[in-house]
Amino acid sequence: MFSNIPNILTLLRIALIPVFIAFFYLPIAHANQICAAIFALAAITDWLDGFLARKLGQMSAFGAFLDPVADKLMVITALILLVEVDPTPALAIPTIIIISRELSISALREWMAEIGERAKVAVTVIAKIKTAAQMLAILMLIYRESIWDIPVYTIGYVLLYVSAVLTVWSMFVYLRAALPSMNNSVAEDQQNQQDVE
Repeated sequence: MFSNIPNILTLLRIALIPVFIAFFYLPIAHANQICAAIFALAAITDWLDGFLARKLGQMSAFGAFLDPVADKLMVITALILLVEVDPTPALAIPTIIIISRELSISALREWMAEIGERAKVAVTVIAKIKTAAQMLAILMLIYRESIWDIPVYTIGYVLLYVSAVLTVWSMFVYLRAALPSMNNSVAEDQQNQQDVE
């Protein structure tokens, strides 16, 4: 496990979470910039571990399990902390949408894997665009400060809503792909119940 570079990067991303939380709360100058840098590093390792896994031929079951978990832990942590700083419906609503979708799709993928249909809910192009928009939005919301005359926080807000819309869209894409398997599973359950009776 520890000789696998992609897995090491994934574990590093998880290890960065308490560091991120600590700097988020520390009453020091430029804490927001440090947190933004930590989040950016986590986002880079997210891309890099997948790239290296394919490039080095180091794809593993452990990595396939842990990589999405690490992503979700960092994103959910950051969103919860951002809502704590700005406890408004405007920020809470897209946050709830994003977290709810992540939990729902994780459960769907686990169930699909159990019935041997995991490939039907593989990552889509829409989901990749959603992830990019979401990461950039969170990064800008963490940074907060304007750069020159660019309203970073406002742009982050807009991107968060864009990612929330893409989140719902991608969720329906996954559900539509899984629907035939769900219907088959229901039909099998009904048949099994009739056989028992």
